[in-house]
Amino acid sequence: MRSSVENMKPVFVRPKSLSDKKFTYCPGCHHGLITRILAQVIDELGIQERTVMVAPVGCAVFAYEWFRCDGVQAAHGRAAAVATGIKRVRPDLVVISYQGDGDLAAIGLAETIHAANRGEKISVIFVNNQIYGMTGGQMAPTTLVGQHATSCPEGRNPQEAGYPIRMAELLATLEAPVYVARLALFDPKHVLETTKAVRKALTYQVQGKGYSFVEILANCPTGWRMSPVQANKHIAAVVTKAFPLGEFVDKG
Repeated sequence: MRSSVENMKPVFVRPKSLSDKKFTYCPGCHHGLITRILAQVIDELGIQERTVMVAPVGCAVFAYEWFRCDGVQAAHGRAAAVATGIKRVRPDLVVISYQGDGDLAAIGLAETIHAANRGEKISVIFVNNQIYGMTGGQMAPTTLVGQHATSCPEGRNPQEAGYPIRMAELLATLEAPVYVARLALFDPKHVLETTKAVRKALTYQVQGKGYSFVEILANCPTGWRMSPVQANKHIAAVVTKAFPLGEFVDKG
């Protein structure tokens, strides 16, 4: 008689699209979870051999270390432009632009808006942790009003620095995007919802549809000077009020 352990079926396996390298993200950082979600969806869709990951400067730069697929490092803010070039030359490829808020919403804002406005057939994963996580915790375009950062130690003052940019709402005003959504990762339910959104964005690209944008509210325990648990609670209680969750465009 076989033991109960032998009769068990696995409910979780490491995605084949993930490399064997250990993550070097800070403890509790949501980048690792997002990386795992992306790899899982790539496996599910069977697109590993034709996926190209484009990542710029910042914490996103490590993306080419974690995935078993082709990858290109773009200059700071230029991931959307690089992804556009790859997709236009090789429309058979699945091109993913993986960017943080300091990169996408600051130096890369023009590339982001124009790629979306042209309806480039790429999938953009936007990690919004409201701070420059790698370069010292400076204020980002998405930093909340009153939030402390190394470049605004007394908190963001909108009279001096303006208000947080809501990228999902901004891109949703354009005609061309086929999918624009904002998700979060502060509990298992929202992890599942984020996975569904990423799956939808990549599926639309596989189907030959246009531009998809998935914004993910992520934590930065180190930059926020919080524990991971505190950071997750902060997203649920505070960040989601400034950046409401939901699907803003779905033309699939």
